Amino acid sequence: QVQLVESGGGLVQAGGSLRLSCAASRRMFAIYTMGWFRQAPGKEREFVAAISWRGGVTDYGDSVKGRFTISRDNAKNTVYLQMNSLKPEDTAIYYCAADRQVAITTNGYEYDYWGQGTQVTVSS
Repeated sequence: QVQLVESGGGLVQAGGSLRLSCAASRRMFAIYTMGWFRQAPGKEREFVAAISWRGGVTDYGDSVKGRFTISRDNAKNTVYLQMNSLKPEDTAIYYCAADRQVAITTNGYEYDYWGQGTQVTVSS
């Protein structure tokens, strides 16, 4: 089992920045592909970003490309999501997820473990 705990959410004005963190409980964190997803009220879950186990491959949702950056520190069992130039439409609960597959995927149903989520609210 892998337990994931997100942190770093909060309220920010449009144009501002936030950095989300996701700490994993398991020492084998390094072998997992990690992803970030979000869900706004009344909307379906949306892929945000993913990173391969070594960090060499990343992928982003179209709505966040050029504004968000995913990274990981395997020594700290932590994955990060740096969010810049935030917009009101970025408001959502953000979830981190772990996938035992080597290839990164944007499909949330392929991820094996999920955190509880952290709220991000962007005011206009």
